[in-house]
Amino acid sequence: MRQIPPVPEKIWSEVEGDIENVDGVIRIVRIRVKYYLKIPKGTREAANRALDKHMSKCPAAMSVKDSIEINISAEIEEE
Repeated sequence: MRQIPPVPEKIWSEVEGDIENVDGVIRIVRIRVKYYLKIPKGTREAANRALDKHMSKCPAAMSVKDSIEINISAEIEEE
């Protein structure tokens, strides 16, 4: 998101996860990440492109993608 400055007051997230007993082992089975973005007017397309590529560029997501379901959503507000 080169066009969108990474200012903590304008880009943050909430993360939730589900833990279940899978074959007698407690495991994290799902993670939900919701991003909140306050972006400059005219940068929504760039923000959407960044969100679309997020999973493939995130080391944490790539490390667990085969064992934990990850759902990403975003609430975007142009300022």
